Amino acid sequence: GFMEWSFFPPLAELLAARGFGVVRFNFSGSGMRPGEELATDLEGFRGNTFTADRDDVLAVLEAVSGGQLAPERLDPARLGLLGHSRGGGAALLAAASEGWRERIGALVTWASISTYDRFSAEQKAAWRRRGETLVVNGRTGQELPMGTAALDDLEANAKGLDLLAAAGRRRAPWLIVHGTDDETVPVAEAHRLVEVPVPAGVDPAELRVVEGGGHTFGSRHPFAGPRGPLTAAMNHTQRWFRAHLG
Repeated sequence: GFMEWSFFPPLAELLAARGFGVVRFNFSGSGMRPGEELATDLEGFRGNTFTADRDDVLAVLEAVSGGQLAPERLDPARLGLLGHSRGGGAALLAAASEGWRERIGALVTWASISTYDRFSAEQKAAWRRRGETLVVNGRTGQELPMGTAALDDLEANAKGLDLLAAAGRRRAPWLIVHGTDDETVPVAEAHRLVEVPVPAGVDPAELRVVEGGGHTFGSRHPFAGPRGPLTAAMNHTQRWFRAHLG
């Protein structure tokens, strides 16, 4: 994903129109640069890790909190996070991080993964042998090489990347939005996240299952307007932020 992809700009515009200050950004290892339609930072993509995704979210939070990003528009006392798919995992890890756990006022994840370990033993062995695995960009057909740094990260930092454990540590009110027809991340993963026990005094996560929603809620790139599932996801999201961020 990247910050200009399909529903991200109109979702940001919708939230801004409702009075929220919004920051959207590319992950440093996405391979994308602002304004580009193709992944051109192939070395960034090759060396990307799941921990780096989390650290990118934390860097943006630090920039907002420190007044480095549009201080006249952004209120560091009212912070919310929204992430889609793997970005949902990064948002959850950030919301559960030491130092931010008590500062995040609302969390929303769309079609979020419940685990980063999505590879069989055979796939990992082949990845190691080749020194990379190819990720095909379904939008452009680009074959993007991901090096073994991500696999090393997954194995070395398994505890820190445990999303179910992070789900039990987060304190922010959490809305999980997932489509019934998600072809990439099954809705069963949303149920696993919402069923994680939480400490006393922390509200359980709330799950909104969108009937007929696929992994991108019917949206493609370039954006051709919201369809029913995307409209539902957007409405659930703005209501959640309104309720918990004011």
